[in-house]
Amino acid sequence: MAYSGVGIGFVGVGRMGANIARHLKDEGFAVAAVYDVNKAAARELAEEIGAQACDTLAEVTSASDFVITVVSDDAAMRAIFTDAGDSLLRNAGGKVFINCATVSPAVHVEIEHIARAAGARALEGCMASSITQAREGTLYLMCGGERDTFEQCRPILEAMSKNLRYIGEAGRAAQVKALVNMVMNINTAGLAEGLGLGEALGLDLTMLREVFSQTGANSRVLETDGEDMQNRDHECYFSAAHAAKDSGIALSLAREKGLTLPLAEASKKQFDRMVDLGKGNLDKSGIAELTFPGRS
Repeated sequence: MAYSGVGIGFVGVGRMGANIARHLKDEGFAVAAVYDVNKAAARELAEEIGAQACDTLAEVTSASDFVITVVSDDAAMRAIFTDAGDSLLRNAGGKVFINCATVSPAVHVEIEHIARAAGARALEGCMASSITQAREGTLYLMCGGERDTFEQCRPILEAMSKNLRYIGEAGRAAQVKALVNMVMNINTAGLAEGLGLGEALGLDLTMLREVFSQTGANSRVLETDGEDMQNRDHECYFSAAHAAKDSGIALSLAREKGLTLPLAEASKKQFDRMVDLGKGNLDKSGIAELTFPGRS
């Protein structure tokens, strides 16, 4: 295999991380180690792909040349790069961290600095795709950090993605990703309201979606979520809880710049409401449950 000498570790093997690991294994990369707070999930994946299921973060670093992280939020990201106790930074000299989670841009900058202090490198690899694309290696990847680190990671990144874009210095890719998800979330909320009103008016929703697709109401979200909203099929590809978190990141950036974004604020309130109702684990299409008549 062309990449058998390059050991890759994974921290965070939920649906995205696990499917990236599976795809890289299929592509001939040596996936050496996996770690997750869900130990059973890590063991199951490790057995499937022939990797080591690590009990500590330091073990992942030791076993790997590159470590791909896919964790949940800012706190989780800081926890795996802590300067005390178990950490990916233990004996990290010469290692490269590719951080794929959607976290605040400032956290990516922070991680780059502390990785460099430990003799390692860090790159943000922000994903604008979902589970199917992770498994197929067709992610849209936006990367931020030092250009030479990006080039060092390029063979791995190209294997993971169909579209690969270097955005700029650390934090920049995360800014773009926050805006991507903010606009996506606004579109999702708007589509749910349009289809919900169509349902209330007694319109044929299949016809309505077809009309939307040929007019200014068209969007990528219509393609991915419209039928699911109509059929109440909310199998999770991108959760409402993540939508709320990511809109929150964008709104924090807006506040830093003194901007008010009423549509982003309104859509975040809708996703927050889903979380409050215990529906945060539904796909973002589940926002239709708040707008269609007779649902709740």
